[in-house]
Amino acid sequence: MPPTVLIVEDTHSLAMLYQSYLMPTGVNTLVAHNGAEAKKIIGNTKLDLIILDVVLPDINGLEILESLSSDSCPQVIVLTGNATKEMAIRAIKLGASDFIEKPVEADRFRITVHNALKIKNLKQTVTKYKNKYENGKYYDLVGSSEQMRAVYQIISSAAVSKATVFITGESGTGKELCARAVHLASNRAGKPFVALNCAAIPRDLIESEIFGHLKGAFTGAISNRAGAAGQADGGTLFLDELCEMDINLQSKLLRFIQTGNYQQVGSEKEIKANVRFICATNKDPLAEVEAGRFREDLYYRLHVIPIEMPPLRDRGNDIIEIAEALFIKIAKEEEHPYLGLSDDVRNLLNSYQWPGNVRQLENVIRNILVLNQSEWVDASMLPSLPRKTKSTNDENEHRQANELVSTDIEDLPFKEEDVKALWLAEKDYIERVLNLCATNIPKAASLLDVSPSTLYRKIKGWEEMEKVEV
Repeated sequence: MPPTVLIVEDTHSLAMLYQSYLMPTGVNTLVAHNGAEAKKIIGNTKLDLIILDVVLPDINGLEILESLSSDSCPQVIVLTGNATKEMAIRAIKLGASDFIEKPVEADRFRITVHNALKIKNLKQTVTKYKNKYENGKYYDLVGSSEQMRAVYQIISSAAVSKATVFITGESGTGKELCARAVHLASNRAGKPFVALNCAAIPRDLIESEIFGHLKGAFTGAISNRAGAAGQADGGTLFLDELCEMDINLQSKLLRFIQTGNYQQVGSEKEIKANVRFICATNKDPLAEVEAGRFREDLYYRLHVIPIEMPPLRDRGNDIIEIAEALFIKIAKEEEHPYLGLSDDVRNLLNSYQWPGNVRQLENVIRNILVLNQSEWVDASMLPSLPRKTKSTNDENEHRQANELVSTDIEDLPFKEEDVKALWLAEKDYIERVLNLCATNIPKAASLLDVSPSTLYRKIKGWEEMEKVEV
């Protein structure tokens, strides 16, 4: 919808002249010849911009400007034939976006109007974004890191258009949540959001899943069925793991994207659907194009607004924000009396690399809450976490530490009375490593090639063993 501009000018000929200046821009214009008319229009009409003459027959124009106190009020350009420096300063302080003197040339007038409308659009975008992003949460996405703030900004900007969004990222980074956020931030939020995982559907059925089929179209088609495209009409169709789609079906998808028309399996009739496409993959789509598994023309048709979901290990304190949100959510589902996390748990969660990203974190949290009914989660409750293959630097550091803490030959037992309980020998060894690491348990665990939670459990076990011996 074109923006609406109110011209407040008491001279009829000038008002008509300003209207003629704006005709090539396509904006809607309204005219008020005095303050009373202007106030009535402002009160009853949604305006984007007011071009305001200061000298009016019944009121000073700056009084109208002063009454526009809301953040959602239109932009204002103050226009006068007898400007003073003091008047210009007062107008700007009252919220005017610009100040121009009469007589004004057509080009200057149009440029000033264009700039004011641009500022209005920017303010609306920022306000919309602020309203949706609150306390580290943007719809169902959680995180305050710079990487995620950049993602939220792209979503907010992309949501207003119909352009296809292409989401990439490792498995478990929240690509579907990102797609849902795009849908919910758009004007299609009240319409269906239909998600389809292309990797989870057999190749001979995926065409039917997307486009639907008629009764008898193939063995097992016992009734007519609307596919995801029909279900998403007016809303959003999310195609997850798109690079897994059969190359032969990609051409039909391309035609649907280009024309908005598709055919159900077993039908020659074309159906039209108004669908916004969002796609996702955990693969490198260009590598798939080069390998001949993904159509190049489909890639460029879909890759309009790219969003890359960052891995959890690169998101800093987002790990704790997400963990706390998941603990509350899952505790509610499992009817668990959860109250909070210990500092040790926070340190452990932050120090782990999370190769499975948010999905892995969610599974770990569910494991903790299902197997432990304590209100407070401590480090001993964490399950053993799989560790990725060490890099060369990690291997060197690990070897150096083992050399430093290797048991001297004289420490080995040569007589039966010198033999220690295994747990005591292990305790001595681990305590030496902890001393080397300044009691940094995550670092010691890394050097010993065990999970930090394993060390916490062993330390707790030693304390219990010592109590028993006493």
